[in-house]
Amino acid sequence: NQKSPVLPSKEDSVIEEKEREESGLEQQDETCSLEGPSRGDQTNTNKAGAGRGEEAMGECATSPVDLDDMSETSPVGILSKDRVTVLGEVAPVWVPDAEAQVCMKCGIKFTFTKRRHHCRACGKVFCALCSSLKFKLTHLDGKEGRVCISCHSALIKSERNFILGIAVVVFLKSCRNHSCILSSGMSPKGKRRVWFADEILTNKHSESAPTTPVREPAFSPLMSREACGPYGWGTTALVSSSANLIPLDGLPPILTSTGVKGDYTVEEQPSEMLLIQELESGRPKPLVFVLNANLLAMVKLVNYVNRKCWCVTTKGMHAVGQVELVVLLQCLPEEKSFPKDIFRHFIQLYRDTFTGKVVKHLSLSLFGSSFFGSQDHAGFLYVRSTLQSLQGLPLPNQPYLFGLLVHRAEVAWAKAFPLRLMLRLGAEYRFYPCPLYSVRFRKPLFGDIGHTIMRLLVDFRNYRYSLPVVSGLTVDLEAHRTCIKIPNTGYNELMKAVNKSNEHVLAIGACFNDTADSHLICVQADDGQYQTQAISIHNQPRKVTGSCFIIFSSALKASAGYLAKSSVVEDGLMVQITVETMAELRRSLREMKDHTVTCGRLDQSESQELVCVQWVEEKCTVNKGIISPIDGKSMESISSTKMFQKSEYKENGKIIRWTEVFFLQTGDNPKGAVTDSAEHNRLTERIARAFCLALCPHLKLLKEDGMAKLGLRVTFDSQEAGFVAGSNGQPLPAQYLNALNSVLIPVIHSRGRKRDGEPIVMELIFYILENIT
Repeated sequence: NQKSPVLPSKEDSVIEEKEREESGLEQQDETCSLEGPSRGDQTNTNKAGAGRGEEAMGECATSPVDLDDMSETSPVGILSKDRVTVLGEVAPVWVPDAEAQVCMKCGIKFTFTKRRHHCRACGKVFCALCSSLKFKLTHLDGKEGRVCISCHSALIKSERNFILGIAVVVFLKSCRNHSCILSSGMSPKGKRRVWFADEILTNKHSESAPTTPVREPAFSPLMSREACGPYGWGTTALVSSSANLIPLDGLPPILTSTGVKGDYTVEEQPSEMLLIQELESGRPKPLVFVLNANLLAMVKLVNYVNRKCWCVTTKGMHAVGQVELVVLLQCLPEEKSFPKDIFRHFIQLYRDTFTGKVVKHLSLSLFGSSFFGSQDHAGFLYVRSTLQSLQGLPLPNQPYLFGLLVHRAEVAWAKAFPLRLMLRLGAEYRFYPCPLYSVRFRKPLFGDIGHTIMRLLVDFRNYRYSLPVVSGLTVDLEAHRTCIKIPNTGYNELMKAVNKSNEHVLAIGACFNDTADSHLICVQADDGQYQTQAISIHNQPRKVTGSCFIIFSSALKASAGYLAKSSVVEDGLMVQITVETMAELRRSLREMKDHTVTCGRLDQSESQELVCVQWVEEKCTVNKGIISPIDGKSMESISSTKMFQKSEYKENGKIIRWTEVFFLQTGDNPKGAVTDSAEHNRLTERIARAFCLALCPHLKLLKEDGMAKLGLRVTFDSQEAGFVAGSNGQPLPAQYLNALNSVLIPVIHSRGRKRDGEPIVMELIFYILENIT
């Protein structure tokens, strides 16, 4: 019984071809004469097959050498006018994707999972296996670029022949005065080398394989190293032009490794049962689902605070100006299916971003229909993590927010006063200040609005007005002293609240006080009444308690015998003062001065309390964990503005978008400040437009080389004006900087030369995306 021959796999074929080529090179070293061609009869020892990109070994030259003309003739093995001499020296013309339906090496057809890759040396289109090597190319300023197997072999041979030719020249000239007769020199045969496609089977690099690790091609959501996440998921090609790859029945496509280092493929219609088993068996890395060509969902089962939870995170929201999102969902008993509704919600939030609707801290996103199998699940309240543990969670890059599931009966509070709902969740699950996980099919924490002081401050019917909140404002409740801290940067917001308030009542919403060790909360009893409670950090004494709002009322009569009266109402503080005290308070706020209100009876000075209004420097609360793609500079505490509904620039199936601008310096402020100057905004848009247009022809190459998050830092000054651009913490290669110079310098100098103009340093952020519909 004869066994049928086993066909070699494609990886084996690639390895065998590489071995044959190296074997041929060694045989050439042994048999080739050291005599070079004469000047009149030069013979190329290597010929490039222009049709297939393959090289054939030529016969060795045996004609005598003219030593006098050696300096003018090419050394043995060097091709003076052949393809190999210019290979890698000049940027090739790329074969368009539309004209390459199959790999130009092995002939395999390109599909949804078999993607195209361009060789940086010849410009042809190959599959991942046939173009998995890298070589330092002259036209890339000596940097490594992806090349096909044939070009890699040709470049290796060219490099070796160049070295051999130099050796021949030196040897012949040294023998010139001794009338040496050159004979066939036999080079010692070295140990046979085996090249592996992924270099996994060897502990050290072979001479023919790249000497540096191949940089993994990054997936479209964020091509930078920052965006590739901790595990380096990546793919370079457009998986589909659809903006939603989630099927009506089943799971979205899943990203899996092909086994070749740095290369991934997409599996359509994956088996849900097998994936569940893989997660439950303790898979260390998350599963990666492709929601569209620019958005991934990472899924993992985690044990968080002794609860088995789904951890679902996005990767790709940053590229459209959105924060990344995390949903921790407690598993149901014996749950054997993925929470697919989260995928659809992520797609909806991705679409909303293009209309300028973004998710922020304490913002609510509602579901359009039944969610997780229940109409009671109304939406997600997105919160920022503060004092909670994040241990064991596979988190995206900053900034990101956690989604908390909201019951339909709680929607009114989530809209009108989300801080109350957030802290109430913390009290329910004994998690300070709130849990980061969600529980399905739970009972609501609030019922009918009923009798609450908030009815006087919020329009619960149409939401035409609500309690104004000043960013960064906190309230500290201590024994015999209350301190209301207002950041200097919140002056404009406070003035809006003061100007819109009733002359007898000034009510302001506070933010969560992360410096306090406890916080007031409001609990609605079964009878609908609201009660005041407090939650605190576990095992810590209560010294400073935070409050959710502050109300000043001028209803106190002078004849009542009180200087002022303070009392806790629900989860806030009410201070009753006289009309005269209210006038003084408003004056102090307008003039940005501190003010103190003394509370207590006129005749009992020993039991009096103080309510102090203080202006303070703002703490670092913005852009925490954000770094510049140009040089890794920290962007913490630097103000920025998101850019939406700006023009998109498209070419070769790619889009470049301007998503954000950081103000590193404005005038004398070293940390910058957002400016609304019309002239400044027009100038910024001109710079962004020039940057996009200059790089449009290079979008595909930039993205495939892992540079999809780009930064442009511009300096305007009477003494100095210029720019620097970079990605992945490094400056852009020279070819891109040259393209930018011609268009950016005139725009920058048109403003920078103004003597009366204040100095400005700003950094613009851009992302390259796939063009999806």
